[in-house]
Amino acid sequence: MMENDSSVDIASINEKIEKESAFVDLLTREINKVIVGQKHMVERLLIGLLGQGHILLEGVPGLAKTLAINTLSQAVHGSFSRIQFTPDLLPADVVGTMIYNMKVNDFSIKKGPIFANFVLADEINRAPAKVQSALLEAMQEKQVTIGDETFTLDKPFLVMATQNPVEQEGTYPLPEAQVDRFMLKTVINYPQMAEEQLIIRANLKGGFEKVNQVVDIEQILRAQSAVRDVYMDEKIEKYILDIVFATRTPEKYNLEDIKPLISFGASPRGSINLAIASKCYAFIKRRGYVVPEDVRAVVHDVLRHRIGITYEAEAENITSEDLINKIVNEIEVP
Repeated sequence: MMENDSSVDIASINEKIEKESAFVDLLTREINKVIVGQKHMVERLLIGLLGQGHILLEGVPGLAKTLAINTLSQAVHGSFSRIQFTPDLLPADVVGTMIYNMKVNDFSIKKGPIFANFVLADEINRAPAKVQSALLEAMQEKQVTIGDETFTLDKPFLVMATQNPVEQEGTYPLPEAQVDRFMLKTVINYPQMAEEQLIIRANLKGGFEKVNQVVDIEQILRAQSAVRDVYMDEKIEKYILDIVFATRTPEKYNLEDIKPLISFGASPRGSINLAIASKCYAFIKRRGYVVPEDVRAVVHDVLRHRIGITYEAEAENITSEDLINKIVNEIEVP
């Protein structure tokens, strides 16, 4: 983009984004009818939806993870399906299978629960690798092959996978390379006491308010392409690259002390997703351009599952989040 006309462009981009993002407040308000607190989780769901990415949610049971994505699908009027991952689940239970039809003496295709706009993969680490890879392939390719037929999945397509950090028995942890497929990994915590009081009241009253459709699929698809138009200055691109490269070669960024704590840094997917998530965050804040605060707001969710920590770091109780904090505090903000 030329330097002299960027101001004109930014003004028109800003205007466009403000118009396209008008539904965000409506949608958030509708979701908040049912989801009390958990602002961070709701925001991340919207970033995943607008950025055409997928989300890995980690949190103890009972934090409204299922409720959140179901509520979002109602507010958008998209189809929703939930897959409970168990050790005996088969890939066909996720993507579908071919069934022999005696009447016509031929096979017909029965589609699996992956064919929905919003898919909840509950406790993804409970199922074996074969099932996990079937799901991840669908997430990556946005298509499914059953027999010799290939089906394109409906748009928008958002997978929210949850994993419970408490029980490790009988679980199959996702391999690092597969975790990398998730745009965001969000860790959610318990609600505040005042919020939990509201949750108790709503449940004792016998349920929540009805969620109405406030946005349609068309608007979401338009917003997904509008997000790409959010302006990102070269300085911001450089800032994103500095953060990602500091996870790979910390010594070049005056961070020699964390080099022995990192076993591998973020992949190029990390840079791409950090840029997209920053644009989505700016869009949600109804701005047509990215500022460094947008990058800082999403950096933990984008990178926490892309940085490998060494045994040394584990021994010292240092997490990937501590490393991200150090990097973000050290790197110069444009």
